[in-house]
Amino acid sequence: MDFVQAKIDVMIWITGFVEKSNSNLNGWPPCPFARRARLNNEFDLRQGSIYGPYVDLQQAVLEPYTVIAYVYDPKLLSADEFNSQTQALNQDFLVQRDIIALADHPDSREEVNGVCMNQGTWAIVFIQPLSKLNSFAQQLVPKGYYHNWPEDYLEGLFEFRKDPRL
Repeated sequence: MDFVQAKIDVMIWITGFVEKSNSNLNGWPPCPFARRARLNNEFDLRQGSIYGPYVDLQQAVLEPYTVIAYVYDPKLLSADEFNSQTQALNQDFLVQRDIIALADHPDSREEVNGVCMNQGTWAIVFIQPLSKLNSFAQQLVPKGYYHNWPEDYLEGLFEFRKDPRL
């Protein structure tokens, strides 16, 4: 894997899509807090190992970052294997430590209101503090952020999180 190219690709996606307003998302960016984390140097991008996220992130530590993204060659693990490892990682290690891992594999398309949310080239696992993510989500509910998101997508999104709509 060419990690230099991966970093370029992921940063272009973050600054050109994740942080940008989207009319299909009620004018919201896909992640309303991403820009702040990046500009405050609370975001780090790292190369994942050939072992995958389950091995890489068992001892995950976020300090001093709010978000860390591990980037993988998507050919190393199928989308099902990648997502399964991330789910097991949350269940076995991270959630108990107030950390959550969110997977993005190019072969596991995530779509909200016709908007493809995936980076598309690289397999990525984002880790961040669970309590902080829950707090951010709670702030967005009264502003209508999740109002038009498909219910099945939200159920998966909040699997290991507190559903802020309840």
